[in-house]
Amino acid sequence: MKAAVVTENGVEVREAPKPVPKPHEILIKVRAASLNRADLAVAAGNRHGTVGGPGTIVGLECAGEIEAVGADVRDFKPGDRAMSSAAGGFAEYAVTDAGRAHKIPANNMTWEQAACMPVAVQTMHNALVGAGRLKKGESVLIQGASSGVGLLGMQIAKHMGASIVMGTSTNDGRRTRLGEFGCDLALDTRDPKWPDKVKEATGGKGVDLIVDQVSGGVANQNMEAAAILGRIVNVGRLGGMKGEFNFDLHALKRIDYIGVTFRTRSPEEVRDIVKAARADLWPAIEAGKLALPIDRTFPLAEAAAALAHMKANAHFGKIVLVV
Repeated sequence: MKAAVVTENGVEVREAPKPVPKPHEILIKVRAASLNRADLAVAAGNRHGTVGGPGTIVGLECAGEIEAVGADVRDFKPGDRAMSSAAGGFAEYAVTDAGRAHKIPANNMTWEQAACMPVAVQTMHNALVGAGRLKKGESVLIQGASSGVGLLGMQIAKHMGASIVMGTSTNDGRRTRLGEFGCDLALDTRDPKWPDKVKEATGGKGVDLIVDQVSGGVANQNMEAAAILGRIVNVGRLGGMKGEFNFDLHALKRIDYIGVTFRTRSPEEVRDIVKAARADLWPAIEAGKLALPIDRTFPLAEAAAALAHMKANAHFGKIVLVV
């Protein structure tokens, strides 16, 4: 099969062995795969969890037709349309644990649209509802809201009953579009007064739950903006892996600061997260109420160009490879 493989000269589309599903896995004939920030690290030769290094097939999620299923798989059969988080998704075929996969709703969702959903759905439902313990009527702030995951996170927060949803972006053009995706208050974190605006919007209380994809330099401002007994879920570190941290402010507000990643989760934990997300969100996904914009599509042969487009950080929404 053809696949986008990490080489010493960057990512190149080469011939690679077609994977064979283990008893608990499904084999997907990939029709589309979408890009995520972690793909840039893998493409640069770095490790991401258990994958990485020369010879690695890039990609974290895809959509397509199931060609074969392992002996222990009961919920899928060959011919089913499926979307899933799947290591090595930038290829003509990919395998993944059946417990990570979803059947694509029969609502005219395209392969490209389906490929955008799995990682964002499991990441943001877990950050908001699982780790974040969101209750109906609480306020939510998404740091880095103009990313694909962030855009879906705001929609999920609204769907789960958040009273007010706020989102941040330092890009003026993207920030003006956040309202299309459930954002009630769009904030620019370059403005040092942004935590005051959060407090104003919440009647002086501060925000109940922050899902932070930025970290780095916004950690202390997050705590300024948070309510007493607020929760901050550390999902991403686009603003840097390290930064100042006001331990006294953390203690004064009695904030729960929660780190999450899929890299150290067991297969059983991931299955539970996927199952919980499906229980809460699938009717809305089937109805087309939760969706992501596609910025641009590339053929699989141009995987390196797609990654360069993401690295340039000029996109709004998802970048998709069509296979």
